Parts: sequence; C-alpha cells; structure tokens
Amino acid sequence: MDANTGFPLIVSTISGAIGYLATLWLIPRVSQQFVKIGLFGKDLSKRDKPIIPETIGAIPATIFILMMFCDIPILFYKDLLSIKEPAVVHFFPHRKLCEFLSAVLCLESILLLGIADDLFDLRWRHKFFLPAFAAIPLLVVYYVDFGVTTVTIPPFIYKIFSTFKPTTSAMITPFPQFIDLKWGYYAYMGCVSIFCPNSINILAGVNGLEVGQTIVLCIIFLINDGLFLINGINEASKHSHMMSAVLIIQLLGVSLALYHYNKFPAKVFVGDTFCYFAGMVFACCGILGHFSKTTLLFFLPQIFNFIYSVPQLFGLVPCPRHRMPKFNENDGLLYPSRANLLINEKGEAIRIKPIAKVMLKLLYLLRLIDLEFDEKNGEVKSCTNMTLINLILVWSGPLREDKLCQRILLIQFIIGLLAIVTRHVIGAFIFKHDNLWTII
Repeated sequence: MDANTGFPLIVSTISGAIGYLATLWLIPRVSQQFVKIGLFGKDLSKRDKPIIPETIGAIPATIFILMMFCDIPILFYKDLLSIKEPAVVHFFPHRKLCEFLSAVLCLESILLLGIADDLFDLRWRHKFFLPAFAAIPLLVVYYVDFGVTTVTIPPFIYKIFSTFKPTTSAMITPFPQFIDLKWGYYAYMGCVSIFCPNSINILAGVNGLEVGQTIVLCIIFLINDGLFLINGINEASKHSHMMSAVLIIQLLGVSLALYHYNKFPAKVFVGDTFCYFAGMVFACCGILGHFSKTTLLFFLPQIFNFIYSVPQLFGLVPCPRHRMPKFNENDGLLYPSRANLLINEKGEAIRIKPIAKVMLKLLYLLRLIDLEFDEKNGEVKSCTNMTLINLILVWSGPLREDKLCQRILLIQFIIGLLAIVTRHVIGAFIFKHDNLWTII
C-alpha cells in the first residue's frame, strides 16, 4: 500500500460499496434461518413485542473479513508483479503485509468470540479480558515495526520542574522530557483492545444505537485520517493513517447496510458479535495507526458510560440483568428504567452499604440519577439505572425510541469533533508541535 497515492482508498471504497450491497442483499434472505435455530429475541420497546432475528451482526462482520481477503492481492498488485520481473530489483513490503494480516487475524478472533457469546451467553467475568488475546498479533507487529513506548511530557510541566533548585548538594536527576513506559505501554494498548469492543456492547439497548455509534465513530476516524493524509508532515504518519482509513471505509460500508435493518423500528438485532467486531476494528486502527491515545478521545461518551455504570457493574448498587429504558405502552415513549434498592429480582431483601447511599444522594443532587423515596420513612426505594441512555431520559424526559437514539448519536458526533480540535489545535499549542503542523 502506497500512502502517496489514492489507490488504497479507491480499493477500500470499492470494497466498502461491495460490502454494503452484499450486506443489504443477504440480511433479509438469511434472517429467518437465525430464528429457526433459536437466535432471536423480543423487542421489548414495542407494543406487540415482535420476535426479531438476533446475531445478524455476524453477517456484515463475515463480509468485512472476506473483503479484506480479497483486498490483499489487489492492494499489493504492483509489488507482486514486480517480483516476477527479472530485470527489476524489488523488495516486497513484508512489513505492510504483516500489519494487514495481523488486523485480519485479530478481527477473525474477535468474530469467533462474539459468535460464542451470542450462542452461549458468556458471563462478563469470562469474556471481559478475551479481546486482549485477540490483540496479541497487533501488539507483536507494533513491537517489531514501530516499538515506540515513550510519552512526551508537556513543555510547561517540564519547565516548572526544571526550575526547582536543589536544597542540598546531593545530585538530583533532571526532570525528563520523555517517559518510557516500556511494557506498560503494551499493557495500555491491551486495555484499549479490551475497552473498545466492550464499551460499544455496554452502550446498547435502543434500536440502531450500536450500529449508529459505529457509523458516527467511522466518520470521526475518517476526518482524523483525512487530516493526516492531506496535511501530514511525514510519510510514516501518512502510511499509518492510510491503513486506518482502509479499514474504516469498509466498516462504514457494511455498517450502513446493517443500520438500514437495525434502525427504528428494528427488523433485526445485531447481537454482541457486531459490537465486539466494530470495537476491535477501531482498536486495530488506533494500534496499527499509532494513535491509540487519540482513539480514546473519540470514545469519551463510551468512557463516561462505563465510569457511570461502575457502581452497578461492580455490585455497589443492585444491577438488573437488563438496564434498557422502560417502554410505556400507553404513549409509546421510553422512560428511565429503575433498579430496586430494597428487593432483588429473586424477591430477597437487599441491604445497601452506607457509602452507596451517600453516593446515590450525591448523584441525585448533581442530577445524574433520579431517586424514588418512601413516603413514610424517606428511605430510598429505587434509582434510575446508571447508563448514558437512562441519563438522557432523566434530563430530557420521556422520548420516542428513534429520538432517543438520535440524541445520543448527536452527542457522540459533537464530542468526536471537539476531540479532534482538542488533539490537533489545543494539543499542538501545549506540546508546540503536531504531526500536522508545528507551533513556533
């Protein structure tokens, strides 16, 4: 793949279009087969509770993998021809091929994990760390190909600590301009590969939301990649973002087709398979594109949703099996779902820890949750489930399902644009340089 030409972008655009058409054509023709083998669910946010085919996200994910296989001989077509010309000395770009193949291997592994989760309903503690194993090929290629594990200290912090004068005659080590995290940086990238798939899976439960946030993230990633491809000041960054753009364009193609069937009112459910797969594509782009720290900036809504959900995910506050909004059949609107703080789903009494009660009241004062109090003794009876979806409903009041999804996707898009500005404008002023320009 040559970052100096638009050939890889043309190939990925054609592949994305083919993936879009193939997904659009295939889903309605195989959906009922999923129902026959038991892969279906009820849409609880509809009056008639229709039965919807589930795990349909495996279809666009599989098409994506097949298109990547087909891309290999096309993207490396000129290099393959040059090898057969005896008069030309040519070195095949094995490094670029290794990057591409490591992404394919990683995405195949996460696809298997997603399908296994949809088939066997794996427990969180069993599946949460598995994406890190799928990311091992990416980390190995990063180590061999790039291997940079240093983090730059902002100049103003360096200057502050450098001006301190020693109070004794003992030698003091100068404050470093760079910190080498060594293997800690690989642990960080492993955490990125865990977080991205799981974060999309957690922020779910509304028609079109999983695929919608994937589409918005694809647009944000492409804007970021486009800035580097147009204005990048070095070839290494251009190549890295070319690799990212090739993957994102094809993900965008299959996601648009899936959204056609998953948007309100949904005809299919994507299942955990697509959530894991889409999240891992973004992790691949961040790691192979050497912008894993920037990647997390684009996931700020998902990061907030995860941190906001921690009290329930880790048992400090009761966590129902399903935390999706509550559907009111009378008006057809969604209301925040609630967690009972007195009795669990088995009818057993619950004892909330004092620290949890203090935390709930603090969140209530900050309007981050809604509490229901007992009129007799003033004891807290229930709280709204701690997800970004329910929080939007707490702030705005009841909404129709499609309106709720649109608001969340709009928040995702705005935060993504602000993240790009923060990274390339504010970040450039702080560090006095950026891969797009240098501040003198």
